[in-house]
Amino acid sequence: MDFVFTVCDNAANEMCSVWLGQPMSAHWEVPDSAQSTGNDAEVAAVFNDTHRMLNKRMSIFANLPVASLDKMSLKQLLNEIGKGL
Repeated sequence: MDFVFTVCDNAANEMCSVWLGQPMSAHWEVPDSAQSTGNDAEVAAVFNDTHRMLNKRMSIFANLPVASLDKMSLKQLLNEIGKGL
């Protein structure tokens, strides 16, 4: 495993698990859809918005020139992606 992304708002303050190989990690905060309230349409809107955010971030990540970036630059880009660029 090369990368680990935490995504829930409350995960930013939690101790992360230790992963074999010490993958690079970043926190990509998104609303916790499981905690959403309201009618079915409102809850669906939160889930859809979360999916859209993660899909966009993963697309940006997948298109990074990872092989040509040094670790510090890559870590900075991962953090920027998590902030929504």
